[in-house]
Amino acid sequence: MFKGSLTALVTPFSASGAVDDAAFQAFVDWQIQQGTQGLIPVGTTGESPTLTHDEHKRVVELCVEATAGRVPVIAGTGSNSTHEAIDFTRHAKQAGADAALVVTPYYNKPTQEGLYQHFKAIHDATDLPILIYNIPGRCVVDMSIETMARLAELPNIVGVKDATNDLVRPLATRLAIGEDFCLLSGEDATIAAFLAQGGHGCISVTANVAPAQCAALHRAWAEGDLATFAALRDRMLPLHAALFKETSPGPVKYAASLLGRCSPATRLPLVPIAETTRVVVEAAMRKVGVLD
Repeated sequence: MFKGSLTALVTPFSASGAVDDAAFQAFVDWQIQQGTQGLIPVGTTGESPTLTHDEHKRVVELCVEATAGRVPVIAGTGSNSTHEAIDFTRHAKQAGADAALVVTPYYNKPTQEGLYQHFKAIHDATDLPILIYNIPGRCVVDMSIETMARLAELPNIVGVKDATNDLVRPLATRLAIGEDFCLLSGEDATIAAFLAQGGHGCISVTANVAPAQCAALHRAWAEGDLATFAALRDRMLPLHAALFKETSPGPVKYAASLLGRCSPATRLPLVPIAETTRVVVEAAMRKVGVLD
C-alpha cells in the first residue's frame, strides 16, 4: 500500500533546455532526506507531455537510481496511445520502478468501455502494479466508480490518484472496491477531507518545495495527532493556492528555484509565470516558513 506524502516531481532543465540529470538526482535525494514517502517521476508536474520518449525513460531511470530502494518510485507511464502506454510501463518495470501511474487517455475521449480496455491492455502487458490517474480537468474523460471497480478485479490494478476534487469519491470508491484499494489524492488542498473519507495519502505538487511539512502533516494524521495535523493543514493552504495560481508546474518550478533546487524554466507551450504570480508564490513560501 502506498501512503502518506508522495511527491509528483518536477523535471529540472539546464540552461540549454536539456533535462538536468544532476539537479534531478540531487532533488530526489533531498526529497527522501526531508521525509517524502514516495516519488513520482514524469507525471504532469514533471512535464511529461513535452519530454521526448527517450527523456521520459531516462528520467525514470535517474529516479530509480537516485532513490536506491529507499522509498517507492511510481513512474508516470500514461499516454492517450495504448501502445505507447504499454511501452512506457514495460520500460518502468525494467528500470526498477515499484509501480506505474497511468493517466486516463486525453483528447481521444474514450467511453467507459474504452477506458476499461485501455487499462486492461496495459495490465495484461506487464506485471507492474498500476495506479489509475483520474483527472477530468486535464483529460476531459472521468472514469466512473463502476469502471474502476471492474478494473480493480484485475490483480495489478492497485489504486487511484484521484484528482476529481470530488470529496465523495474516496468514500464511495472504498465502499465499492474495498479498503485494500489504494486511494491517493491528486489535489493538495483536499487532503484533510480526503484522508477523513478513507484516503491513504497524497501525490503532491506542494511537496516539491515543502516536503518536510507535507510529510509531517501525514505523520500527524497517522499518529492521531489531530492538533498538529490541523495546524499544518491551515498553515499550508496559502502555499497550495499559490502553486496553482497559474498552470502547474510553472509556479512550483519557480518556487523550487527560490530554494536553489532547480531552474524555473519550463518548456513551451508553458511560459515563465507573471511577476504578480511570483510575488504571490514567494509570499506564500515565507508565510509557510519554507523560505527565509
